[in-house]
Amino acid sequence: MTHELSKNIEAFAESIQWFGQSSIKIQHAGRSIYIDPFNLKKDDVADVIFITHPHFDHYSEKDLKMILSSDTVMFCPNELVESSKQFGIEKVYGVGPGFESEWKGIGIKTVPAYNVLKTDKHPKEKGWVGYVLTFGHVKLYHAGDTERIPEMKDLDCDIVMLPLGQTYTMESVADAAAAVMDTTASIAIPIHFGMYEGKAQDAEQFKTLLSGKIEVKIPVMS
Repeated sequence: MTHELSKNIEAFAESIQWFGQSSIKIQHAGRSIYIDPFNLKKDDVADVIFITHPHFDHYSEKDLKMILSSDTVMFCPNELVESSKQFGIEKVYGVGPGFESEWKGIGIKTVPAYNVLKTDKHPKEKGWVGYVLTFGHVKLYHAGDTERIPEMKDLDCDIVMLPLGQTYTMESVADAAAAVMDTTASIAIPIHFGMYEGKAQDAEQFKTLLSGKIEVKIPVMS
């Protein structure tokens, strides 16, 4: 990796806003991109929204209404397509694992997201997803709600955002750290802690476990 590309990846990671749980916002090429909008503090206009699965803290009608316009585009699991049309948006695309597309120059790939042990939380058969989004030369993997799954070993990404869990997602912080090492990421950002599962100390433990291996950026909630 060139020094310049490394700097670009670093700057991109620093620019991601985190609102708690798996809710993030990315500004890219003058567009506002949201994944699992939740716990938002102010109205905005989203150009595109990516939803990983239907749980209330990932598919929040209250938060969606704060950022939707008639021009907003949404990618969501197939089961949410019809309910999403109630918001008056015309372009809602259903996705499942293995989906590939592009939107306004952003590459889109979906990855399975499911529990291996806590199978009642996020069953594999539901077809819920994480996203690998390509922004120019930077690939971001947002894992959604998942445990460490075999599919992570096939992932090519620069930045990985994944849950620390222990109640609904990862079995342990050590599992989350191991999942990072399954990918090609050079930067890891822990999410899905500090509200309904996990605590701030877990993020510090995660960083310690990956020290000397992967750069960890612990996000501050916006």
